[in-house]
Amino acid sequence: MAYKKTKIVATISDRNCSSEFIRELWNAGMNVIRINTAHQELSTAKMVVDNVRKISDKIAILVDTKGPELRTTAMQNGTGIAVKEGDEIKIYGDPEQLSSEQALYVNYKGLVNDVPIGATILIDDGEIAISVKEKHSDYLLCVMNDRGIIKGKKSGNVPNTNIRLPAVSKKDREFIQWAIENDIDFIAHSFVRSKHDVMEVQDILDKEKSHIKIIAKIENQEGVDHIDEILTHSYGIMVARGDLGVEIPAEKIPVIQRKLVDKGRLLKKPVIIATQMLHSMIVHSRPTRAEVSDVANAIYQRADAIMLSGETANGAYPVETVKVMSKIALEIEQHLHPLLDVHLLHISAPVAYTLSKMLVEATNNLPIKALLCDSISGRTARYLSAYRPKVPVYAQCYHKHVMRELALSYGIQSSIIAPSCSSEIDMAKVVAQSLVDSKNVEPSDLVGILVGRYQNKTKASIAEINEVGQLLSSSL
Repeated sequence: MAYKKTKIVATISDRNCSSEFIRELWNAGMNVIRINTAHQELSTAKMVVDNVRKISDKIAILVDTKGPELRTTAMQNGTGIAVKEGDEIKIYGDPEQLSSEQALYVNYKGLVNDVPIGATILIDDGEIAISVKEKHSDYLLCVMNDRGIIKGKKSGNVPNTNIRLPAVSKKDREFIQWAIENDIDFIAHSFVRSKHDVMEVQDILDKEKSHIKIIAKIENQEGVDHIDEILTHSYGIMVARGDLGVEIPAEKIPVIQRKLVDKGRLLKKPVIIATQMLHSMIVHSRPTRAEVSDVANAIYQRADAIMLSGETANGAYPVETVKVMSKIALEIEQHLHPLLDVHLLHISAPVAYTLSKMLVEATNNLPIKALLCDSISGRTARYLSAYRPKVPVYAQCYHKHVMRELALSYGIQSSIIAPSCSSEIDMAKVVAQSLVDSKNVEPSDLVGILVGRYQNKTKASIAEINEVGQLLSSSL
């Protein structure tokens, strides 16, 4: 049976989040649901969570915060400001004021202090560029570089400038607290600039003793520059190419994407590739060939997960989009081989690490159909995943939240340890029997097993390669 290894993250809005719809996405290959707080309120987000949990406790939920984002304020006229090249405009930092033709306001009071003369301010994902001509005590006098309409509540970027917005907004704090109370699995924090942004979110989680893991969204030059420290302090990263492509020349994005995927894999940290992967399917039933190549490229680069945004949140063909992404993944993965020529970094369990590499390498030399492991924290499963085995990894977890965390890791199918298991032998037998029952393996097939001493729940220390039939009738 074909098994997709690259995970799919699908964004869901409260406008379309019925349990029937989520079941369709799940059956099509979705692994993680994303809730985008930029377009969601607390009052409706709980409905999404409840409906996800009705379908499967294996579906992970990721809450995406707004983070330190610069935005224009709402427009006084309700529409926007028409501008043309050469026009002058005053920009103020005051989130309480409405923007008008006389003055453009943004949501950050420190704008004038942070932005130097000569800087370029990009509005609405770079659609309109504005050059800073003069600095005054309370405003920037700027010159328009483009013709267009500046609308309210649109994003602002100032490339190569350190904008000292607070890492966590009031709305972010509310959603993080809500995520803790509702047993959410991941916080994807936007516009992460350094480890300090990650640590500010982690401090909130630690005070509540929460198991929630942080995914740092990399979408500006500062984030790229500080990627090593960000990876050290986060569970994983998301390469958010939309805003990243505003601050960084487009031709550099593929190079940065590959670099970030490689760094994440070496550190055993999940990497999600996001933004406009199948964007045309918001309105069309088929993707463009360029989009198919983009998805395929992320899979060739060995990203853990690929993400859909508007395609599933408000598109006309959400289920079809997930099916297309799954088909691309299944096709490309047939042509990939394990990555065994690198040494993983920051190894905290050298025995588990060595045995993991040994078993994945064995799949190149023997007709092994699956790898089985147990995992307390998810670490052993992530060791196996980092080498990108060509066979599925069936991870047995002791905690539900760990099971769902592995929904972001390449090639891992995770479950909760069966209540009947009282030893590592029982665990391996139960998993093997379930694979036979589901026709994923035959009794004559080989499987690899990596477990720890069950009663003591120690780190993985036992590895075996055996026929399924012999495993079912004998002991480790």
